[in-house]
Amino acid sequence: MRTPIILALMAAVAAPTIAQAQSLGEARQSQREVREERRELRDAQRYGSRGDIREERRELRSAQREARQDWRDYRRSHRDVYRRPAYVGPRGYAYRPINPGYRFAPTYYSSRYVIADPWRYRLPAASGPNRWVRYGNDVVLVNIRTGRVIEVHNSFFW
Repeated sequence: MRTPIILALMAAVAAPTIAQAQSLGEARQSQREVREERRELRDAQRYGSRGDIREERRELRSAQREARQDWRDYRRSHRDVYRRPAYVGPRGYAYRPINPGYRFAPTYYSSRYVIADPWRYRLPAASGPNRWVRYGNDVVLVNIRTGRVIEVHNSFFW
């Protein structure tokens, strides 16, 4: 009687782990496909006809759509990673939606708001003077020398 119960418990514990690995693998594979499609589009722009370019653009859009869907599935299955405590902004803070090019005051990208481990959230590495910063429930890539916003991911945190 013990053996079937133990086997059932092991299966219940192993199944979610396998599903998580599969979704992460799918997300990585989708990103590889996007990079490959970009390469093929570049080659078509250099050496192909208009029809080839049009077809490669369609394939690139399709690959990007699939990568976004895999990313959403990954986030849905790992909600606990993207659930953070309430955001407390600098003094006088009032949330406003922002776009690339917006200029932040230095208090908004101080060490308190910088995301120290972007890999945890599957964000690309910030290079040079750029830093990933939490702004409300958004994640923003900011150039800390100028305060300019480079990239915005709205509603990133739950």
